[in-house]
Amino acid sequence: MHSRYQGYSFPMRDEVTREKVHFHNRYGIQLAGDLYLPKGVNTPLAAVAVAGPFGAVKEQCAGLYAEELASRGFAALAFDPSFIGESGGEVRNVASPDINTEDFSAAVDFLSTLELVDPERIGILGICGFGGMALNAAAMDTRIKATVTSTMYDMTRVTACGYFDSADSAEARYEAKKSLNAQRTQDYKAGTYARAGGVVDPLPEDAPFFVKDYYDYYKTQRGYTERSLNSNDGWNVTSSLSFLNMPILRYSNEIRSAVLMIHGEKAHSCYFSRDAFAQMVQGNPDTDNKELLIIPGAVHTDLYDRKDIIPFDKIQQFFQTHLNHA
Repeated sequence: MHSRYQGYSFPMRDEVTREKVHFHNRYGIQLAGDLYLPKGVNTPLAAVAVAGPFGAVKEQCAGLYAEELASRGFAALAFDPSFIGESGGEVRNVASPDINTEDFSAAVDFLSTLELVDPERIGILGICGFGGMALNAAAMDTRIKATVTSTMYDMTRVTACGYFDSADSAEARYEAKKSLNAQRTQDYKAGTYARAGGVVDPLPEDAPFFVKDYYDYYKTQRGYTERSLNSNDGWNVTSSLSFLNMPILRYSNEIRSAVLMIHGEKAHSCYFSRDAFAQMVQGNPDTDNKELLIIPGAVHTDLYDRKDIIPFDKIQQFFQTHLNHA
């Protein structure tokens, strides 16, 4: 299978340009991104850095969102997180709650140096698992003036507790740690890293709906791209180990900047956004600029690429308001 649009899962429109860029994070890892700009604009713009979903690359949803934002007058940077896609990192196909949060701040570093970007008007947008990273970055980085999460996953919660917290026990976590650490030993002896596999293929007839939902995006022409982990062999098996005991949303209720969280009503993952939003506003004196938007009838991957469902008008209005975009 090949991606539909020369390595990308979506088409470009004439009024937007796309340029390959590189920048580095605090750990010295070089990150690769696509910078989308509205054509013919030469005044400083508000900018948005976009990443996600977890296991996807910039040629998929992040690029689709960035291209749309550029068509609406923003500078938008879709980037590959560390260790995947075209970004650097010697070990491949591994995630980190720390480094992937840092990746968002590194994107802010880069955007703030561009002549076409107003460094006082920078926001971020995280999709799926990078929605959780985006909230973590917003809690850490005071330069981020506005944050949007779309169909958000808290990867530390789902790793440590299972879906719907069905494995939220010390015993379940211990068994997971035993298995993952045994795999570490095997990997070290072999000198390679076992892969977890991407989205299951072929799709079992009795697969739950959310697995079918992922298959419909990652394993079909709709969303397949060559570099995507989820479309191919997946993460390293041990990639999730550090997520077991590093809750990334611990200080989300200290976020002072604006946050818009968007989720589909029918998404299996909707509880992540509902609970994270409740946690974020609890005891937070800055709640007037926080909003949870539930999209009626929408499932998880509808917010990946369904432009008739993704509330881009709302996203545009939110960034215009909180980035003071003219």
